[in-house]
Amino acid sequence: MSEEKQAPRAAVGTTTSQDPIQRRGFFRWLALGWLTFAAATGGFFTVIIRFLYPNVLFEPPQTFKIGFPDEFSPNSVDTRFKKKFNAWVVRDDESIFALSTTCTHLGCTPNWLLTENKFKCPCHGSGFRITGINFEGPAPRPLERFKIGMSDDGQILVDKTKSYKWEKGEWENKDSFLKV
Repeated sequence: MSEEKQAPRAAVGTTTSQDPIQRRGFFRWLALGWLTFAAATGGFFTVIIRFLYPNVLFEPPQTFKIGFPDEFSPNSVDTRFKKKFNAWVVRDDESIFALSTTCTHLGCTPNWLLTENKFKCPCHGSGFRITGINFEGPAPRPLERFKIGMSDDGQILVDKTKSYKWEKGEWENKDSFLKV
């Protein structure tokens, strides 16, 4: 018998260097690479384009109407405008005024404590009377007042663009309170 050396035959399902399955695999990897490159490039350009547009901060209006003077009872604090406009509306026996909800110590938001009849800052314990004058804690000065007046339709109009400080004597300004 002659012994001929035969080249080993490829088993079914295996690939050789001449097999088209190798080319298909190569093209799949090539397509996957191009898709990855396109996604990375698209993400990069998306970030660049987003950088060109400004970040817009939507803030509540600085001038707002709070209602008619009769809606506020004497010697009371109205907390309806605390969250939306960062202002308290206080009515004493003679006037109505709007106080800032920002503590003058480090900028926390005090709470109105009806039972104690005072504003109390939860951060460091500053206390303010119903008028806004500080009397306890580390707050260095009273709360600020906002400009307040009457609108054409008879409602009270608060303007937060102008604030009045007690230590500068600005609480005596006719725009810092509304005579009732």
